[in-house]
Amino acid sequence: MAILRFKALEAVQTREEVCVEPLTNLQESYASNVFTLDVMRQYVSGEAYEAVQNLSTGSTIDRQLADEIASAMKTWAVGKGATHYTHWFQPLTGLTAEKHDAFFTLSGGGRPLERLSGGELSQQEPDASSFPSGGIRNTFEARGYTGWDPSSPAFVMGSTLCIPSIFISYTGEHLDYKGPLLKTIALIDRAATEVCQYFERGVTQVKVTLGPEQEYFLVDRAFFDARPDLVLGGRTVFGAAPARGQQLEDHYFGSIPERVLNFMIDLESESLKLGIPVKTRHNEVAPGQFECAPFFEEMNLAVDHNLLLMDLMERVAKRHQLRVLLHEKPFAGINGSGKHNNWALSTNTGKNLLSPGKTPKDNLQFLTFFACTLKAIHSYADLLRSTIASAGNDHRLGANEAPPAIISVFVGQELDAILNELEKTSAQAKINPKSPLKLGISRIPQMLRDNTDRNRTSPFAFTGNKFEFRAVGSSANISLPMIVLNTIVANQLVEFKTEVDKRIEKGEAKEVAIVEVVRAYVKQSKTIRFEGNGYSDEWKAEAAKRGLSNISTTPEALDVIVSKEAVKLFEKHQVLTERELHARHEISLETYIKKVAIEAQLIAEIAQNQVLPAAFAYQRELVSGVEGMKDIELPAATYASHVDLIKDLSAQINGI
Repeated sequence: MAILRFKALEAVQTREEVCVEPLTNLQESYASNVFTLDVMRQYVSGEAYEAVQNLSTGSTIDRQLADEIASAMKTWAVGKGATHYTHWFQPLTGLTAEKHDAFFTLSGGGRPLERLSGGELSQQEPDASSFPSGGIRNTFEARGYTGWDPSSPAFVMGSTLCIPSIFISYTGEHLDYKGPLLKTIALIDRAATEVCQYFERGVTQVKVTLGPEQEYFLVDRAFFDARPDLVLGGRTVFGAAPARGQQLEDHYFGSIPERVLNFMIDLESESLKLGIPVKTRHNEVAPGQFECAPFFEEMNLAVDHNLLLMDLMERVAKRHQLRVLLHEKPFAGINGSGKHNNWALSTNTGKNLLSPGKTPKDNLQFLTFFACTLKAIHSYADLLRSTIASAGNDHRLGANEAPPAIISVFVGQELDAILNELEKTSAQAKINPKSPLKLGISRIPQMLRDNTDRNRTSPFAFTGNKFEFRAVGSSANISLPMIVLNTIVANQLVEFKTEVDKRIEKGEAKEVAIVEVVRAYVKQSKTIRFEGNGYSDEWKAEAAKRGLSNISTTPEALDVIVSKEAVKLFEKHQVLTERELHARHEISLETYIKKVAIEAQLIAEIAQNQVLPAAFAYQRELVSGVEGMKDIELPAATYASHVDLIKDLSAQINGI
């Protein structure tokens, strides 16, 4: 097994591959397969174009304009080679789903016509009972609806026009991730905008931005096909560590193997055509492990793009005779994979609310949103932990390669000192976004040091102008962690404004009221801040002293989703009902049980069909060797070790 794993990872680097040319004209190629606003402008009237542009203000599109947009979308897609369309949605499987319909109808005279109506664009009807529903839908209650999400642009994949959509039951409950995510994006927009009014009247909108980094493994397709555990379970359940794994730490950021680079170039080309702004590629720590990362985008689009990227990875890898492994821990003994979700808030005036400013006023605004985020994580740490719970992530979290299951926040030495000082005084400290590093090397240009280091052992780390939620699993739909993060921060912002307004009504100056509430939040959330090594046993002991939870398994973590506190929070902000929360709990727990059961079945099947036959064959060879030595009358001491080996092997076979 060790040899097979070693060869599988080595084959990724050695098999010859035809070179793939990167995109040379980004201006023409970028988003060339996306029905962007610029493209739409060429096909629709000014009224329809303006209606789509105004969606961010809460307006809707009527059916007449939907007919016009649908016709334009069909015309554009057919020009791209599309013959079918589909509502592309995110059921509670964690993956995406699609049902293809042809641009085909018959006229009154029986002539075939290409057509996409506004009704077909706006709404479709998949079978809601065949997707996980957690009891919301019975098997005999099949009807469900998908609804067009105009805020995420349609795109052409192959010969199909894909229309991003939400998915609801016949009775109106959300059976997907996108619907609740859109609610939380609107929720945090309202809450953050109201708080921004304390500092800048020109702020009328706050967007949530996200940059999800994606880690993955590549293995040769032939070796993948030879491993039923990889094919059916996504990870190896048998194996032994190779003599050389990641001990030398030479793979990380090393020269990218040519075959892998060809895959990456191909993946980037396809991604850019679909408007996915991939920026970074590199080797990760484990052999055969890699990472790609995009620019920041508006959150709804970033989530859609991450799901699309995972789909693209699978498609492109097959062209290169490779397979992508997105499991959080596909191999024992080497690092697993995750997603680093870089989360921030930005205003319509172009300001990053999590970036320290140059003036005391800007810094007070920064500290306000910073402290509210810390307080939100402190108040709902267990709920945030529940969003990263899965069978795969259980093998990865806290394994000296990923953040622990204990939720804490790293803020950096400078900010930690400022927050400690803020507890004692109302004086506003000066926060330097970056300071110069003195290296004493004259030929090197000046290098700037960020106001915070990077702590890779922290599950939720501040990295200078954003928070990085590092504990999310590599195969996860990132909507759920973002739904919870948006909701708890928005909830805290609402509470912050309520507290500040009460103080102002009592006669306190606005700035004094803001500072006093921020100071209180800093004190109340202090236990969630940790600047040290999250992998250490000392931190586990310290976290217990602080009263922080260490929920180590998925079933325990999932229970938090249906706690009284969680139900109250989500119903208060009309994000999810109690019934929808219980459905998600049941689905997640059932998925966990099924995945563990599949692995158990794989262990039994591989042991019976591969391991035992090989062991019996080896046993026969050893016995035959001993009998041969007896036949030529060698002393018993000569083959005593052989006999011991046979006994040991027989005991292990009996054990299996």
